[in-house]
Amino acid sequence: MKKVLKPLITENTMNLAKKNWYSFVVPLGNNKNELKSLIEKAFKVNILAIKTVVVKGKTKRSLRTRKTTRSSNWKKAVVLVKEGQKIELFDQA
Repeated sequence: MKKVLKPLITENTMNLAKKNWYSFVVPLGNNKNELKSLIEKAFKVNILAIKTVVVKGKTKRSLRTRKTTRSSNWKKAVVLVKEGQKIELFDQA
């Protein structure tokens, strides 16, 4: 189990954080059970639901050399935290 969690901070995810849904960029190899235990240990919260999606990497083309490069795929996890609990990384001051 890989242990790299990065919060996904955008305008849309900050609006979801107000409703107790928090978004993270997680490793591709982890499943929902591993993510649940990993996030619960890291932030000391109770998770009620997890939604995951694999975001496909974008293809970019260089005009000069006509080579195409592709960024790697990544996995996004959106978790629902129990009412009354919150994750401090997403706290708006």
